[in-house]
Amino acid sequence: MPYAIVTVPVAPMRASAAHRSEMVSQLLWGSCVEILSTTADGWAEIRNQYDNYTGWASLSHLETIDTALYEAPASHFTPSWANLVKMNGIPMHVPYGCPVKQYAGNTARWGDISVSFEEPLPGILSHQPVDATALKAAAFQFLNTAYLWGGASVFGVDCSGFTQHVFRLFGIPLLRDAYLQATQGQLVDFLQQARLGDLAFFDNEEGRITHVGILLSEQEIIHSAGKVRIDPIDNQGITNKDTGLRTHRLRIIKRFF
Repeated sequence: MPYAIVTVPVAPMRASAAHRSEMVSQLLWGSCVEILSTTADGWAEIRNQYDNYTGWASLSHLETIDTALYEAPASHFTPSWANLVKMNGIPMHVPYGCPVKQYAGNTARWGDISVSFEEPLPGILSHQPVDATALKAAAFQFLNTAYLWGGASVFGVDCSGFTQHVFRLFGIPLLRDAYLQATQGQLVDFLQQARLGDLAFFDNEEGRITHVGILLSEQEIIHSAGKVRIDPIDNQGITNKDTGLRTHRLRIIKRFF
């Protein structure tokens, strides 16, 4: 099957081949996908290279690439909340944390597309110990970002899109949904043993894990609920600091570094 790269700031992934269909996730500019099938009216069934998530995307958001570019690692990322880039000389703003492949000298080449950047890009920290303070700073880039079902960028994000995006910048691959992320990592037995960067997972009345956030300490968590916010947490779960109401029931805690 052919491969493609995302050439718009944020591309929605939908449950079916229609703009009115549910958005199940998003793809950031520079993300690569495998095209599984196409329709006559301009839709592609795709598999996200990063997490194997599948859905439908508009072909107008994608550019076909060769196998070498698809298999190349994403080595750098866009560092600001919004970043000015030029594609074949045309300016465009892309969000924080977009993956960049084949980056050299403030430029990248993606098939027929020449990309240039205003400033040097930081590298994805995949081959060194994770700096928990730096991970916290990355998470804080999302503060007050609106909750968006299926969202995965600073322009709008859901709970698991938030955690996946932040951890990706440090070379830690997370699956897309909260219940899938909960199958990864090392179990932390008690909240009192938690440390900055651990993930806390929360379940509903049926016992299904439906929410995730990044622990800042054993007493605070940053998570996407209404918006990306910081709330107190205890052994029972999260309390909304604005209303004083209990909002999420703690299930498990996992450690990834």
